[in-house]
Amino acid sequence: MAVLLALCSALSYGLSDFVGGVLARRTSPWSVAVVGQTSSFLCVAVLAVAGSGHPSAGDLGWAVLAGVGTGSGAGFLYRGLGAGRMAVVAPVSAVGAAVVPVLVGALAGERPSLVVWLGVAAALPGIWLVSREESLGTTARGSGLLEGVLAGIGFGVLFAGLGQVPEGAGLWPLCLAEVAAVLTTLVAALALGGDPRPRGGLEWWGLASGLLAAAAGLAFLLATHHGLLSVSAVLVSLYPAFTVLLAALVLREHIHRAQAWGLGLCAVAVVLVAAG
Repeated sequence: MAVLLALCSALSYGLSDFVGGVLARRTSPWSVAVVGQTSSFLCVAVLAVAGSGHPSAGDLGWAVLAGVGTGSGAGFLYRGLGAGRMAVVAPVSAVGAAVVPVLVGALAGERPSLVVWLGVAAALPGIWLVSREESLGTTARGSGLLEGVLAGIGFGVLFAGLGQVPEGAGLWPLCLAEVAAVLTTLVAALALGGDPRPRGGLEWWGLASGLLAAAAGLAFLLATHHGLLSVSAVLVSLYPAFTVLLAALVLREHIHRAQAWGLGLCAVAVVLVAAG
């Protein structure tokens, strides 16, 4: 059950990132992120009111941390997707999103096997290869690499934080995480000189991205209730496969040989961590 829920979360995140990334190329990425996260909050709030649960103060604290992670992660992801290449930004962010929860899980008492640590090691050259441009043969500038790294750290914090919320807490912690995400995105946008205000009709398509992200967050939270945080987080980190596939099919983005090897190593890293 945990594996199925985690893969459903990956699919929803991948679709959400593609929709958000396309919008971010045509308008302010910060406004897209704010609209999307507001949509996620409204969706989760409806489910939380209809459900039950008794979160503790500690559960709510983890939720706030998760919200800060998703707010900063989504902001940098959309900024990178809007200015860089989806085939760079999405996989790099996925590696960070997978590695951080594995480390947190280990500190919390989970004991990953040697196979898991081999997966973490495989991720490092994967990031380097994914970030190379074919024409220059060097690390890509302006490809969205930095944004991908920062987004990955943010999403890793999101997964690690939600992974600490028990099943009995209900959906209120996830709802609080969405509120914290909106506020974090607003602060990050203002600090970096971005404009988070929706100014045209295009940004409102971010509501669809937010709905998909809400479904992804819910599926991940349920997955952690039925399995290990490290395994669930790594499976969810498969989301770039859907983003990159759509980018290649719809936007005709080219993936050159070095990046293909990098993507392969990222995939190997994800599979090893999940298998371990």
